[in-house]
Amino acid sequence: MKSLLIAAAALLATAVPGLAQDYPTKPITLIVPFAAGGPTDVVARIVGEHMSRTLGQQIVVENVAGAGGTTGTTRTAQAAPDGYTIMMGHMGTHGAAPALYPNLKYDPTKDFEPIGMAAGTPILIVARKDLPPKDLKEFVAYAKQQNDKLNEAHAGIGSVSHSTCVMLNVQLGIKPTAVPYKGTGPALNDLVAGQVDFMCDQIVNLVEQIKAGSIKAYAVATPDRSPALPDVPTTKEAGLPEYQVSAWNALFAPKATPDSITAKLNAALVKALTDENTKKRLLDLGGVLPDEKGRTREALKTFVASEVARWTPVLKSAGVTAQ
Repeated sequence: MKSLLIAAAALLATAVPGLAQDYPTKPITLIVPFAAGGPTDVVARIVGEHMSRTLGQQIVVENVAGAGGTTGTTRTAQAAPDGYTIMMGHMGTHGAAPALYPNLKYDPTKDFEPIGMAAGTPILIVARKDLPPKDLKEFVAYAKQQNDKLNEAHAGIGSVSHSTCVMLNVQLGIKPTAVPYKGTGPALNDLVAGQVDFMCDQIVNLVEQIKAGSIKAYAVATPDRSPALPDVPTTKEAGLPEYQVSAWNALFAPKATPDSITAKLNAALVKALTDENTKKRLLDLGGVLPDEKGRTREALKTFVASEVARWTPVLKSAGVTAQ
């Protein structure tokens, strides 16, 4: 009997690819729950490129946009826990979504295995280049005066661009017309084209457009200026000190993915974040890299729980829900 049990266990280990010591043996799908070209997509492709080399298998990015990122996140939660489907989640999918989607099909704190934090991403308040206000103080006054005429772009209810602008709108006491997109990539395209007035977005999506003068930046919502955009003032400097918010991007696997696999993926991510070229690419876009303690799987698990607790009262008090 004992020999049969040993044989069965050995057969199981070889039958489930995720349990094999030589993982990975085939390409890994990295789901990005937004359209290509947005900040989450950019961070995923930068770290995924280096992780592919470390793991010896290609990490293939699949953009699964919709419902503020919850469509792709749900697909990840329901995927086989074998290490071959992972995702790049963020503040919206794993922090704000529970407060906004009454019928959410996943629990950010229970239905995923954390892999690790990839990057923090400061939030900026930006506008089409020909919007009349020259600075943040003028924008605040303009928004209050033109409230019923102002258009705000976002990547879907529950996305970072949506949640962070909800916070801004509540603080300013305004209710602009919200224009949803399937990602901040297409939202930014319309902002550049002047089809919408303003948005709140992650810095990694904005640096090139701001430097090119395609859009205007009013402020970065962090205590200190970003080295990537040193001429852009902080919200405190610009007269709105109460608006302080940053986003983040992190890797997750489906619940019950073996510990040995998430550990290997975490090690590959940490190696990417210590690579000089990868670091430079993220920092040049304004990303903030996690410190050594913040790179662990345990740290990400604790952080996600704190984000859900942080955003739930903010969004519920604003009375915003997804239909």
